[in-house]
Amino acid sequence: MTIESHLTLFDTSLQLLQYPEKSQHVSWRAWDAADEYLIQHVVENVPHENQQQMIILNDDFGALTCWFADAQVQSISDSFVAQRACQRNLQRNTLTSEGICFLTSLDTPSEAPLVLIKLPKSLALLEHQLIQLQSIVHEGTTIIAAGMVKHMAKSVFSLMEKYLGTVTTSLAKKKARLLFCKPTGNKHHSSPFPTQWKMDNSPFIISNHANVFSREQLDIGARVLLDALPNLTNETVVDLGCGNGVLGLTLLGKYPDCRVTFVDESHMAVASAKQNVSDNLPAALERCEFVVSNCLEKVNIPRLDLVLCNPPFHQQATITDHIAWQMFTDSQKALRKGGELRIVGNRHLDYPAKLKRLFGGYQVVHSTRKFSVLQTFKR
Repeated sequence: MTIESHLTLFDTSLQLLQYPEKSQHVSWRAWDAADEYLIQHVVENVPHENQQQMIILNDDFGALTCWFADAQVQSISDSFVAQRACQRNLQRNTLTSEGICFLTSLDTPSEAPLVLIKLPKSLALLEHQLIQLQSIVHEGTTIIAAGMVKHMAKSVFSLMEKYLGTVTTSLAKKKARLLFCKPTGNKHHSSPFPTQWKMDNSPFIISNHANVFSREQLDIGARVLLDALPNLTNETVVDLGCGNGVLGLTLLGKYPDCRVTFVDESHMAVASAKQNVSDNLPAALERCEFVVSNCLEKVNIPRLDLVLCNPPFHQQATITDHIAWQMFTDSQKALRKGGELRIVGNRHLDYPAKLKRLFGGYQVVHSTRKFSVLQTFKR
């Protein structure tokens, strides 16, 4: 069975793969029916002159940006992986990127006549993006959102109407649907982000940008791992998949000689982690690095003593363990001999077998009814 890698529409074919390519399952594609529906509608219904400048939000793996690569495109994503996939797919199809400006979700785009939105999994991220658009859209702006019907929450409609204007919908096609938003140009709602909450049994106040996992409270896995952190002296630590940075922040506060590198593929997560160190332990900033990366791809530490990890098991709407596997394999390569990987995970997940395969063994250092904290060492 081979990977379906060619998106073909209007006698044009693009080869598209997810990133990293080696992790793509044969049953996955780098686009979905919502991408196809959106491209077809724009090509057939949007005046050609309005297709020359556009904003594209949340392009999962670059299908939209690659298709409209001849235009002036502001491609906005919170995901390092999504943007890296887009860049690789542009190269794969020998498409120029001269007119493409890659922005993060923390950047504010400039005005364009056409706005294409791939609906994100996070409603909070969508809300943040709609608030950003308020200041640059007007009654003449064409705004089209696309998503798979099964992932299209009813609150999407109310959010778009609250922040931009009236919304109408297309018929469903291949289980995908388009939303057409007519902006009124008079919306001026302020942003509720970043949100904040206080850590239990700690003086830390935690700030969270819109797309941070568990942005309203400490997630259960992190809580369990916080109860089983290792004792440190002057170790060099990576908080891998750091989210808002509560694990690394706790270590910085407890051990004044350790150094922590906060790593996540979400720009908003890394920005939140940096803000939380700055707000709660400003003197510790000199002991920190903040890196947006696919796992440890962009991290270069010659002597790594410890990796802490609360692995995700989703990519976009897909349940998967390939991210955890890459986190573990990257850690095995990056750790010094005798260095430790300490993780937390749901007990039903197959993490013990993965650690045994990579490291030769593991120990359970803490467990609850749902979660286990596992440690393993590089031999």
